[in-house]
Formats: sequence, C-alpha cells, structure tokens
Amino acid sequence: MSLTLPAPAKLNLFLHITGRRNDGYHLLQTVFQLLDFGDELSFSLRDDEQILLHSELADVPTEQNLVVRAARLLQNHCPFPQGADITLAKHLPMGGGLGGGSSDAATTLLGLNRLWDLQLSVDELARLGLQLGADVPVFVRGHSSWAEGIGEQLTPIELPTQWFVVLTPDCSINTAEIFNAEQLTRNTPAITIAAFLQGGSQIATRNDCQPVVEQGYPAVKNLLEWLSTHAACRMTGTGASVFAAFSTREQAEAVLAQKPSGVSGFVAKGVNMSPVHRQLQPETNYRGIAKR
Repeated sequence: MSLTLPAPAKLNLFLHITGRRNDGYHLLQTVFQLLDFGDELSFSLRDDEQILLHSELADVPTEQNLVVRAARLLQNHCPFPQGADITLAKHLPMGGGLGGGSSDAATTLLGLNRLWDLQLSVDELARLGLQLGADVPVFVRGHSSWAEGIGEQLTPIELPTQWFVVLTPDCSINTAEIFNAEQLTRNTPAITIAAFLQGGSQIATRNDCQPVVEQGYPAVKNLLEWLSTHAACRMTGTGASVFAAFSTREQAEAVLAQKPSGVSGFVAKGVNMSPVHRQLQPETNYRGIAKR
C-alpha cells in the first residue's frame, strides 16, 4: 500500500510578540494562512520496522529531519511495529518562514496514521506534533487559524480568498538570533479575533520580527522595498520569505514575472482547509469557525 500527500506552506499574515515566558519561549498572536502550494510526501509500507527517508536534502542529517522524527514518534503508538519508505519532494525553501519542515512533519503524522491504520484522532496527532515544534499542530489540524500562546493555541477561522506572491531572497535567517535580539519588540498589546476579523485593514498589524531581520539581513530589506512598489507586503515568520496579497492570480503572476534576479518565488492561493485534509477527509465539516 502507498499514499502520496501534499504538505502545504503557511504564511503569517501578522506576527505580534506579546510577552515572554520564564522558560524563554515567546508569547505571540498570529494568523496562519494555509496555501495550496508546498512539498509532497509519498509513503509506502515496508515488510520490516525501518523508517527510510528518500530525499535530496543532503544538508539535513536523516535522524534530525522532522519527517523521520515524526515517523519514529508515531511508531511508538503502533500496536505492533511497522515501517515505511518515505519520499520527500521538496518545493519550499528551507528557513523561509513558510513552515515547510513543520508541514512535512504534520503530513507524515497524518499519512502514516492512515497507512498504518492507527486511527488516532486529530487531537492526538496534534499533541504528538507539538512535541516536534510549535507550528506542527496547525498543519495537523489542517485549517487556517488564529494562534496564541507559543503558537499552539489555535482557533480555526475563515479568511477571504486571496492570491499571494511569495518571494525568497538568497539568504538564510537564524531564527534563534532574531528571537534573542535585544531590539525585538516583546510587548505588543494583544488584539482580539473579533477585532481582526471585523476590522480587516483598519486594525493595525505587523510582523514584530521584521525590523530586526531588515536590520541584519539587507537582502530581505531590499526585497521588501522592491515588492512594496507593487503592493503592501510583509515578511512571514522570521523570514527570509516575504509576500503580498492580490485579488486575482493574474495580478500575482504579473508581479512574480518581474522578480529581481537571484530571488526565488511562487504564486499560491490562500485556502482555509489544508489540501492534505481535503485528500484524506473530503467529508470533513469544520464547525464553529470564525469568519472574516
């Protein structure tokens, strides 16, 4: 038996740092916008208990790869040992703030749960995902969401359909460096979901990490300045990727076609339900979702 599933990207439509816990983790508010573009993973049953990852990511040691870590974590919940061959087709830039690694881990949990017929609930899989990273649960749950806490307190929301151009400069951001920077704003006043959903552009939002990144990474600052001549734009996560929203695909593709040399990019549609959930659970009905 085999299974091929998408691992979608996300954008942080805004990112506010509202405080810091005693253990060093930052408290935040953000909106995760899922996209219809991302990586792809294929899973095949093995006759033994091995987890073998087939990927071109030479820079990441296999045992440190989130896909392998997710698979091994899920193995502990098998009533009897099972293995899998996993092939990762990487389309998202690493370290871009698009959630590629977290999404790959989430798709691994969802895919192997189906392949191994474990029948764990989404809640159970999300709890496992949190052990791998704060961004993993939103991909496991599979819906664009309002997030608080360290990013794990999720409330599904309905966002209007938009097309995004996503651009990534040729640089890598050290996330720990950004969050440890003295000049990082850590006291942004909290806002409410209702205010965000009702106020739209009238509610002032930003990415608190962006000024710090712009100061230390000129390539990001320059790309934001270029993109701002076409539309309002922002950095996602701690970068290095930046994005702008458009009402049509044609508008987004027109900007992508003009991107500066040395910059990679793609156009994607914002979606409320994750493509992996659409494939695994076409009849899923999300209830109690706040709409914008």
